[in-house]
Amino acid sequence: MSKNILSELNPQQKDAILHCGGPLLILAGAGSGKTKVITHRFAHLSKKNQPCSILAVTFTNKAASEMKERASLILEKDLKQCWMGTFHSQCVRILRKEIGNLGYSQDFSIYDDDDQLSLIRHILKELNLYEALYKGVLQKISCLKSCLIKPEEFLSKSDGFGFEERLAKVYMRYQDELKKSNALDFDDLIMLTIKLFEEHPKVLKKYQQMFEHILVDEFQDTNAAQYKLLKILADGHRNICAVGDDDQSIYRFRGADLNNILSFERDFPEAKIIKLEQSYRCTQNILDVSGGVISKNLKRRHKSLWTDKGSGESVCYFWLNSEEEEARQIAKIIREFYLKNTYGYGDFAVLYRINTQSRVLEDHLQSEAVPYKVLGGISFYQRKEIKDIVAYLKLILNRDDNVSLRRIINCPPRGIGASTLSKVEQHAKKKGLSLYAAIKSLLRGNGLMAAMKEKLEAFTELMDKLTERRHKDAADLIKDVLESTAYEEATDDDRTENIREFIVSATGKDIKDFADGLSLASSTDDDCKGGHVSLITLHSAKGLEFPVVFIAGLEEGLLPYFKAKTPDELAEERRLLYVGMTRAREVLILTGARRRRLFEKIKEQKPSRFLQDIPKNSCVIIEKTVSSAVRREEPAAAQPMPSPYVTGTRVKHPKWGVGIVRDCHGEGDEAKVTVNFPNIGVKKLNVKFANLETLR
Repeated sequence: MSKNILSELNPQQKDAILHCGGPLLILAGAGSGKTKVITHRFAHLSKKNQPCSILAVTFTNKAASEMKERASLILEKDLKQCWMGTFHSQCVRILRKEIGNLGYSQDFSIYDDDDQLSLIRHILKELNLYEALYKGVLQKISCLKSCLIKPEEFLSKSDGFGFEERLAKVYMRYQDELKKSNALDFDDLIMLTIKLFEEHPKVLKKYQQMFEHILVDEFQDTNAAQYKLLKILADGHRNICAVGDDDQSIYRFRGADLNNILSFERDFPEAKIIKLEQSYRCTQNILDVSGGVISKNLKRRHKSLWTDKGSGESVCYFWLNSEEEEARQIAKIIREFYLKNTYGYGDFAVLYRINTQSRVLEDHLQSEAVPYKVLGGISFYQRKEIKDIVAYLKLILNRDDNVSLRRIINCPPRGIGASTLSKVEQHAKKKGLSLYAAIKSLLRGNGLMAAMKEKLEAFTELMDKLTERRHKDAADLIKDVLESTAYEEATDDDRTENIREFIVSATGKDIKDFADGLSLASSTDDDCKGGHVSLITLHSAKGLEFPVVFIAGLEEGLLPYFKAKTPDELAEERRLLYVGMTRAREVLILTGARRRRLFEKIKEQKPSRFLQDIPKNSCVIIEKTVSSAVRREEPAAAQPMPSPYVTGTRVKHPKWGVGIVRDCHGEGDEAKVTVNFPNIGVKKLNVKFANLETLR
């Protein structure tokens, strides 16, 4: 590594990169350059070792791609074959080679969230259980897996009756169905890799020797299973470098265990600890405000973040009458900033605690003609037409994939209805076969009516032909599926356009790699770039940053959320607010409302208790009524009569058209107003003679 590269780093970053060997814990504050540190450490280690001898893992495809791109630039070499990616993608690489040791075929399918939910609903229906609980059931099973609790173990610990026993039976049935379908869900990718290593010491030794160093990003988000996997691989050389921030652990509901980062020193007592406390993202006021909030959490490693960017703008908290006024205020501020040419629309993000808060925000952004995008909505790859085609690909690669078969056996319609599929299901259960194998078995016998037999034969012949044909890449196979099934003839123009785009994305891709990549895609990989304001839940905002950030709904019952009762739950809510605050680089605006519609009722709200922890010299608290805005410390009577031309007001001039008021001063005949006309520029006008019309 050149001295020039090291010269760009601060002393703590250099220490982290140059650490020779043994365990290393890097406590990286928000915006402290942790991605730079981990990629530079990878590059530094690659000077002495082969890049493929380093396992580097993180949590999102986006973060993994950024890490790989940066390391490639530093090393000036292609790193496509190196072991750098998400936990799940690296476990897939291992299992594709070694899963035969566990009785699975190497062509196993990977079930994404939609596939898992479909299977859970099928099982609940089969067991005559309340089908509407399917999302909660899957989440509970996922938590059990993240803690490495198997179905048999959970059943043995259940009370023998009630919900836990029923859940244990669903869990057991779910695992049986996965095995029968030669399929794995996301949690299985970790669980089975651990099982592989525990039951086959030679395989474990092979990978322990292969990975001379282990680098872990976002270590605070690891669950029990992921941490165990890391410890197993690091056992021996103990060259593990974990980078994380306990203050940004916000995924407890997904199984993330904060104790992993807090107990690293216990598991690796010889570990070196380095703190990265210089923030390159936020201004000092933002750091002081967010630091005041997070400092009240007791279970944390103390960090004092600082920056050389200066104090910056004071943080503002607007307390408004209603959620409508809150949304209107946010939209007007964004519009005003934009018309002043201070920021582009892509520089803004509005964060909130729950998805339902976006509705009123969207209404007012639309009324102000502000372009926006809700991140975390239906992604391209979750659209029906794309999921249908992916199901064909999965079934072609793995005939035992029951979820994919159920999805496309009559898509597009080919006359195979529910009664036929039910007969196949019964035969499969009786013989212990996958659905596709059950169809083949039925076709060899005499138990089918002629019409039913003809339709099932046509389906199996179609799948056999698609499998037998040679395809140069994933795009070629998709085209073959579309042509052979006449799928596009049964869909509309919009869906057809999406399919064409899908084909472009598959061009030049290996079929198996392409299918794996689609299954491992995450909603957290949404693109937040472009000429639009980003609307995002606080949980989805982690890893992002924007020049201007609004956090809406800073009220009791929303933040902290009303379901957070225990000290640990309240501490996580505090960390969630801290993460949201530290997404802002230059301007942070907090808002709350006295009245808000929550769960179909209008509720009286109180400001969040977290506001009490904000340093008063770093934050301006503004209460807004219908007609005026006053600072809390100043009596309302001391304020002048409000002008109709307050900042942000839309006005119409007879010659220059519609503009936005930037400033107004003076009273009566002396009143003057500054207006920004988008097509003309900024004009200073005497209100008495300007003949302005106020627009509502």
